[in-house]
This record gives sequence, C-alpha cells and structure tokens, in this order.
Amino acid sequence: MKIEKIDHICFAVKDLEQTKRIYKEDFGLMPTCEYTAESEKIKVARYYIGEVAVEFMESTAPDGEVAKFIDNRGEGAFLISYKVDDLSKAIQELKGKNVKLIDDKPRELFGTRYAFVHHPNKLHGVLTELLEGDFDINK
Repeated sequence: MKIEKIDHICFAVKDLEQTKRIYKEDFGLMPTCEYTAESEKIKVARYYIGEVAVEFMESTAPDGEVAKFIDNRGEGAFLISYKVDDLSKAIQELKGKNVKLIDDKPRELFGTRYAFVHHPNKLHGVLTELLEGDFDINK
C-alpha cells in the first residue's frame, strides 16, 4: 500500500452554520464546497488549505455516526483520510496483516472510493479512512 498524502481531516460539529461563520469572520475563509451525503447522514462544509481539505460535519440524523460521536466524545477531530494509489490492494494488504476493518469493500461517493479501516478506539479516538480517486461533488 502506498499512502500518497493526507486527503482530508474531518471535525464533528453540532452547528455547521456557526462553524462556517467563525471561519469566515475570524480567518476570512469560505467553504470551497458544501454538500449533504444522505448515505452517511452528514452535511459538510469543505475548505482546502493547500492540498489538504478540512471538513466540518454536522449530522443530519440523531442516529448518524457523527451524532453518535458527538454524544460520546463531544465535538472535535473525527476522521483522517489518507489517499492511496489502489484501495482494493490496500484493503487486501490490511486483511493479510489481520487488521480488523470496518469496511471489507469500498464505498463510493462523489467520484471517490473509500473505506473505513480503523475504528476510533484503535487510533486515539480518530476514525481512519483510506481513499482512492478525486473528490468531485458533481459526480
């Protein structure tokens, strides 16, 4: 497996509009894009800082993973996503190392294939994702 870069870092927030307001007023930043992913029960504001995206996620449902995370741990760092050259190969490599995966096969969203590989309890409270492809909200 070859990790090419950190693709994005996600933060779980209760109030996405308030977070966007703070980033605009305090840092002069506007989201590069915003989207809702019904499959993941999230509403997201994405900012690019150099080549790395920073995402703020608000749950769209009380049973969503972001809502559960906030209930258990509070707002904060939720996920780190590493871009890999071949996601299927990376998953097989991790399985070969007897790594307990959240996803045995890739999911797809906005032109990317991704898989959650480490539960937050394994890596200091942060969910770990591997990603292949280029994020495109128009796909």
